[in-house]
Amino acid sequence: EEMIRAQPMDSVVLMGGCDKTLPALLMGAASAGIPAIVVAAGPMLTGSYQGERLGACTDCRRFSDELRAGTIDETEYRAIENGVVRSRGQCMVMGTASTMNSIMEALGIAFPGNGATPAADTRRLQLAEKVGRRIVTLAQEGVRPSQIITREAIENAITLLCAVGGSTNAVVHLPAIAGRLGIDLPLDRFDEISRRTPLIANMRPSGNYQMEDLFYAGGIPAILKELLPLLHGDALTVTGKTMAENLTAAQVHNREIIRPLSDPLQPEGGLTILRGNLAPDGAVIKHAAATPALLQHRGRAVVFNGIADLKARVNSSDLDVTADDILVLQNAGPVGGPGMPEVGNLPIPEKLLKQGVRDMVRISDARMSGTAYGTIVLHVAPE
Repeated sequence: EEMIRAQPMDSVVLMGGCDKTLPALLMGAASAGIPAIVVAAGPMLTGSYQGERLGACTDCRRFSDELRAGTIDETEYRAIENGVVRSRGQCMVMGTASTMNSIMEALGIAFPGNGATPAADTRRLQLAEKVGRRIVTLAQEGVRPSQIITREAIENAITLLCAVGGSTNAVVHLPAIAGRLGIDLPLDRFDEISRRTPLIANMRPSGNYQMEDLFYAGGIPAILKELLPLLHGDALTVTGKTMAENLTAAQVHNREIIRPLSDPLQPEGGLTILRGNLAPDGAVIKHAAATPALLQHRGRAVVFNGIADLKARVNSSDLDVTADDILVLQNAGPVGGPGMPEVGNLPIPEKLLKQGVRDMVRISDARMSGTAYGTIVLHVAPE
């Protein structure tokens, strides 16, 4: 915001990529109040190792666990790492980066194609050129972010978030963006929209496919077109057209990746807001990436009183823990962390990894990376 206000600019193109950069850029532009369009870096090409298709950093985490379990060695881990990252771009699963880049299309603040077009694809450069031309006319028209990012546009973004099984971090970023524009976005609105929105995108870490696959299947425009009955199709976008008008030519090319509303992967969206005596002000779980058998579970709590305590004890052979226990991390939220770090996906204790355990119920007031997976309750509030 300071950079925008300090320069004699009529409009601004916001270029970012991973996780928090695009939400931060958009918050600044929203407060500055000049015409703006988002252009993301785009996802990396799909990774590969010994014939297996890989995605960062979901597979980084998976193989890190295998390294700790002793099923692979450091040399193989490094070879896998090189296979995962094979082009420029951000993580190529539906992590926080791809979630937020895709959400920008649903908000109407980015052009169609912003979410899934790979960073290494020449069509990403073509998209950027279109934006460069359009930002000039947008400035001439005087269309400001507040006219694009309305309550209806934000609800469109939440609908897409739920339909693709997107990152829990969007539950932090979207209220922050909305707040810059004076729009109140309560936690319960996410739950209401998720319960009416089927999960239709088969995307890792919740599903089976990467962002490059989604691009070939029709990309975010194809998903939005499927969702159109649930969207505010008359919402204005930076193209100068409405959301519905932008989607006229969108098509689904692969029904394994993008399902119709009539045949979803799950009847409700990928996120659920939870409440209870541990979280009177709410908590969130990405149940689409959880182990179904653990979604109803009773177990003993093994509690870590902060990040330092977690690091000191979680891999100790003396830790009193079984696969049926529930790992709880306290004091890792906005105050206790401080800053709510991405430590919510508590590591499986090493001795359990060596026994073959790959998921446990975990609860914390922290966040986690959108590329992470497991039966994990996050953002426990009021902390």
